[in-house]
Amino acid sequence: MTDSATTADPGGNAQPYSVSELAFALKRTLENAYGFVRLRGELSKVTHHSNGHVYLTLKDDRSAIDGVVWKGSVRNLSVRPEHGLEVIVTGKITTYPQGSRYQIVIETMEVAGVGALLAQLERLKQKLHAEGLFDSARKRPLPDMPAVVGVITSPTGAVIRDILHRIRDRWPCRVIVWPVVVQGDAAAVQVANAIRGFNALAPGGPVPRPDVLIVARGGGSVEDLWAFNDEALARTVAEGTIPLISAVGHETDTTLIDFVSDRRAPTPTGAAEIATPVLAELKALVSDLGARMHRCGGRVVEDRRARIEHADRALKRVPDLVRLAEQRFDIVSGRLGAGLAKNAAVHERDLVRVASRLSPLLLQRPQAVQKDRLDRLSVRLEPSVRRGLERLSERLQSLSKLYASVDPDRPLQRGFARVTRSDGSIVHAGAALASGEGVSIKFGDQVTRQAVIDGAATEAPPPGAPSVVAAARPARARPKADAPEQGDLF
Repeated sequence: MTDSATTADPGGNAQPYSVSELAFALKRTLENAYGFVRLRGELSKVTHHSNGHVYLTLKDDRSAIDGVVWKGSVRNLSVRPEHGLEVIVTGKITTYPQGSRYQIVIETMEVAGVGALLAQLERLKQKLHAEGLFDSARKRPLPDMPAVVGVITSPTGAVIRDILHRIRDRWPCRVIVWPVVVQGDAAAVQVANAIRGFNALAPGGPVPRPDVLIVARGGGSVEDLWAFNDEALARTVAEGTIPLISAVGHETDTTLIDFVSDRRAPTPTGAAEIATPVLAELKALVSDLGARMHRCGGRVVEDRRARIEHADRALKRVPDLVRLAEQRFDIVSGRLGAGLAKNAAVHERDLVRVASRLSPLLLQRPQAVQKDRLDRLSVRLEPSVRRGLERLSERLQSLSKLYASVDPDRPLQRGFARVTRSDGSIVHAGAALASGEGVSIKFGDQVTRQAVIDGAATEAPPPGAPSVVAAARPARARPKADAPEQGDLF
């Protein structure tokens, strides 16, 4: 009977779990039992995912455990996770239900030893040096006489009092302090923000822009100064435009910003001395330069005076110069009369020599030649001119006879008369005249008479004058009185 019961209910009253129920039950159990764990180990398989999470493995010589740093916690880490770095992390243990694995969710991380810190620092130095951030060519020169000095440090420590006291003694100027924490996880971020804030100030604004910056902190251990080895802080220092002096720790302490800054000071007090000149020394220097300038000016004046005096001794006096010129004038004036007479004699000899070659024959000979040529030409031209004049005279007589023969008034002198109409046209035949038509009759004595054909004359002829018809006849061929046919001339 017992065997049969066992066969029917092998699990008894135990409730079966599902896989998910068991996985999440284990997850809650681990998180409740190990909600805060501080773990030390060496990092391996470090993976920085594109979504911002960091996946890694913590191991020692015998065991290993997976770990994860969520994106929200990565920016709060004081050290960058790298392979081979020994660290101490804090977080909680949890499981990954999909893979039956447990892991630690890391919230903080710090380096486990100084050796590991220095190794990480050395790797970061090599990286930044390869990028050229340590090159001396990119370092900016410091101002000789800054008007405003910006100091980035803790406002409550002895560092700021030492800096202010040293600046006040050396070079009284305006000092602007940007308060920050200089130790811990937030130190690097605050110092970087302060550097960016000072560089963002506009010249001439309400807050004056510093001419030089000092990042200062007192001495401490490597862990205390580790914030100044931050890579982001080093890049912020390199990107700034205002010259920066790093004064972190004592003279033997070295941090990453010492290599990136424009100048490293051994101590904060040394940074104040580097940033500012000594006013008293400048005054003494100016005074010494002024004295040297006066001495040099005096020497120059004395040298010029000595040279002028030497030149003055070499120069002749004005009376001596006048007397010398007067003497030369007297000598020349004494020679002037003889020189003029000699010159006149020379010109007289030249004139006589030239005049001896001159005679009237020089003028008479060309005249005789020209006269002879003129006589020959006259002899040659006279016959031809005479013949030409005779021909012209004969031609003129011929033209005169021709003119007399064609003169329209010449027949009038022989007793004829010229009959014209009122329009001035000449009457050539009597048949061309109409009865009652008026005509003008011109005689040889230039007397003109008016007449009307077959009618009485418009103007009675004077007593003893011939009739109109009779006046038209030639005087030497006067016809008989009984010949009526002579009127055809009208």
